[in-house]
Amino acid sequence: MAGMPLSNLRRELSLLDIFCIASGAMISSGLFVLPGIAFAVTGPSVIIAYFFAGVLAIPALFSKSELSTAMPKAGGSYFFIERSLGGAFGTVGGMAAWFSLTFKTAFALLGMGSFAILVFPEITPLQIKLLAVGLGVIFMLLNLVGAKHAGRLQSTLVVALLAVLVYYVARGMPAIQVERYVPFLPEGGGALFATAGLVLVSYGGLTKAASVAEEARNPGRNIPLGMTLAFVVVTIVYVAVIFTTVGVLDGSVLAGSRTPLSTAAGAFMGDYGIVLLAIAALLAFVTTGNAGILSASRTPMAMSRDGLLPGFLGRVNRRFGTPEYGILVTGIFMILAILFLDLVTLVKVASTMKIILFALVNLAVIMMRESRIQHYRPTFRSPFYPWVQGAGIILYGLLIFKMGALPLVITAVFFGASLLWYFVYVGASERRESALIQVVRRITDRELAPSAPALENELREILKERDEIVEDRFDELIAESPILDRAGRESVWDFFRAISKTLAPVLRMDDERVYDLLVEREKESTTALRPGLAIPHIVVEGEGVFGILLARSKEGIVFSEEAPPVHAVFVLMGSRDERNYHLRALMHIAQITRDPGFDERWRAATSPEQLRNIILLGERRRDTVDQKESS
Repeated sequence: MAGMPLSNLRRELSLLDIFCIASGAMISSGLFVLPGIAFAVTGPSVIIAYFFAGVLAIPALFSKSELSTAMPKAGGSYFFIERSLGGAFGTVGGMAAWFSLTFKTAFALLGMGSFAILVFPEITPLQIKLLAVGLGVIFMLLNLVGAKHAGRLQSTLVVALLAVLVYYVARGMPAIQVERYVPFLPEGGGALFATAGLVLVSYGGLTKAASVAEEARNPGRNIPLGMTLAFVVVTIVYVAVIFTTVGVLDGSVLAGSRTPLSTAAGAFMGDYGIVLLAIAALLAFVTTGNAGILSASRTPMAMSRDGLLPGFLGRVNRRFGTPEYGILVTGIFMILAILFLDLVTLVKVASTMKIILFALVNLAVIMMRESRIQHYRPTFRSPFYPWVQGAGIILYGLLIFKMGALPLVITAVFFGASLLWYFVYVGASERRESALIQVVRRITDRELAPSAPALENELREILKERDEIVEDRFDELIAESPILDRAGRESVWDFFRAISKTLAPVLRMDDERVYDLLVEREKESTTALRPGLAIPHIVVEGEGVFGILLARSKEGIVFSEEAPPVHAVFVLMGSRDERNYHLRALMHIAQITRDPGFDERWRAATSPEQLRNIILLGERRRDTVDQKESS
């Protein structure tokens, strides 16, 4: 089932927006509710548990940063998993990502109840739910009119929230009593690890920014930088805030408290502190709710584009440039969850799914790297590959089994239902290209499946969009150029014989005449300009004639017995009036071929179209309109 042709989303989100989306998605119940519960498990070492949980999030951060810069498309985890592991895994991952984000957003909005009571003691449970629904509707409307507006709101709220937390730490430090940190690890290392797994959900929103990568300005820089800055800042804030809270509250008061920061603020600032931190908590839940709808709604849109969900979910509003139906369905589902569902077990399931998604994203990086797909070109590459990804998969696997039996059973049922949807709606016979197929082919060296030109071409288009490449005359010439892929080693004269037969009908000349022109030019001086590269060229009769032929020799063409064989050849042919453009074409070829990775990519290409795409995506300075007219 094919996806609908859809408009692109608008690139309106700045580095600050990305930072605030990631930060705001993290700072909510994980900081304002969870510390008391976590303290009851491991004692003062809860401080280390939050830091260790941040370390556990690093593999997912590195992997998503790499994937986001290579494929800055809406859908985040879904898009990465689908392109790397295939349609079935993509459906499971997409449903899990959407389910997890939507229910965690609903939980965040409901979580305001514990703090709303501190500010408004008379509020009822029904009023709390209605307040959460009202905020959900507001965020839905904000997201409908543009990611830019939602991003501005997010930035304002996150800056205010961070300011309050810094103030909390500064005021609380003088009130710390050192004896409250002793004994630091009363329950041992096992309890510390279990607590780190429990509070890992506090970092679950870190990579939400990847879901809106298609709407980010300069995604190759802003997505990894924004997420990394958010991770560093929020980790420092977490550790500082938990350190302060443990130091100012008696352990018997902190253990199990659902409003630990407000309680601690009351201990050294009085009622003013209780209200201030309650307001900060409300801000935190608001930022999580806003970021949740913003990112969760992009998953059904991306799945719809690929034909895995009904087409209407992928439509982009012409006026506002937002996925209107994706936002509406996400918002309505979240409101129904707020009104009718018991979220405690569901949040545990959503957390389990989040950990599974972290593991799948690490696996996705491995698949994309090992597939050696030419157009997988992230601007950020995960350090310490593949050790970071392998360690992440193992650690996430251990954490999943720490979540308990019921969430695992419910998650398994959910995954089974997602697979059933895929095979019924899409069809078992539908074969989607993925990096996994390429890896299998490399390992087995058998034709288990056809090559993946569609995936290569899609990645090429993504790179063009990411790098804002505007095609010029050179691109048009390369797109139309004939390509020769030669297997065995041969002399330059045999090579000229072969290309003469290809060029003769293009130039409407006799192949012997073309051969004579090539030989005549080569005898003047060799056209092998450097080891591995040659640019033969000839002048032909007529006006406005210019063309390029691309050739690759796997074993090499011998242009001279004293020089290494040539593997990359660009044959230029033009009339005398195209002399200026001849020089421009030489400049473009020089810029592309000086890339340190050019020779390796050229020799590793598996098809003529891959050779063409290497040139089309090569780094060079594009011609302007004036330059095209003058040439």
